[in-house]
Amino acid sequence: MTTPMNIDAHQHYWDPARGDYGWLRPEMKPLYRVFGPDDLAALREAAGVQKTVVVQAAPTVEETRYLLDLARNDDSIAGVVGWVPLDSPDATTIIDELAREPKFKAVRPMLQDLPDDSWIEHAPRSEAIERLIDLDLAFDALIFARHVPSLIAFATRYPTLRIVVDHGAKPPIRDGIDVGWQPWADGIAQLAQLPQKLHCKLSGLATEANPNWTDETLRPYVTHLLEQFGPERLMWGSDWPVLDMNGSYSAWHDTARSFTSHLEKAKQDAIFGANARAFYRL
Repeated sequence: MTTPMNIDAHQHYWDPARGDYGWLRPEMKPLYRVFGPDDLAALREAAGVQKTVVVQAAPTVEETRYLLDLARNDDSIAGVVGWVPLDSPDATTIIDELAREPKFKAVRPMLQDLPDDSWIEHAPRSEAIERLIDLDLAFDALIFARHVPSLIAFATRYPTLRIVVDHGAKPPIRDGIDVGWQPWADGIAQLAQLPQKLHCKLSGLATEANPNWTDETLRPYVTHLLEQFGPERLMWGSDWPVLDMNGSYSAWHDTARSFTSHLEKAKQDAIFGANARAFYRL
């Protein structure tokens, strides 16, 4: 019997000296330093996580190449989600170049940071998205609830593109359940009902909560994601080291495990590894 592989489906490595992380500022002291595989190793091993998917944190092709360089030299990196200028005439050429690297698995435009909330609906060049599909590459959607209508339009236009919603679409947990529940909850339901069966990452929720969050703070949001996407379409991710701003690797891993402990073992294994392995073709 094969032992299940535990996979962290969403974490980051970076070096601020590279100069293309516009959001990463010196005053963000816990994060403003180099983070590499050696920094994560002990945390990952303590949680029983064997492999990770490293996700871009800068909107540059150069950063994607930096991550692929790390991946070539570290077996714990199973895949890289990179950045490509999907609205550029050079997009397909860049995709072809990056796809020569076996650990290049997906692309992620940083939709949450773009001034146009409807960018994904009209800006990406169709030939670039079709090339992703042809090469069996996936798409990470970094969104808030306000992006849901445009993401639905995009997904409907490309029904064979594999899409995963990052961080549960970042619910405004710090606003409290009475304020922060809608329109997020309806948006999640709409995304989950799309016929191509989008996936979703059980990640980033601690970052959206107030400091000193507890399991009960996050429980309604995790429950809703589990009800809508089911264990067959959720994948656990740490969002480390961003997580360090408002939690810890072990605390979030333990919380996610506790929220899914009522599921049969095969479904837990799916959330904590098998789904990421299948979705990203690891």
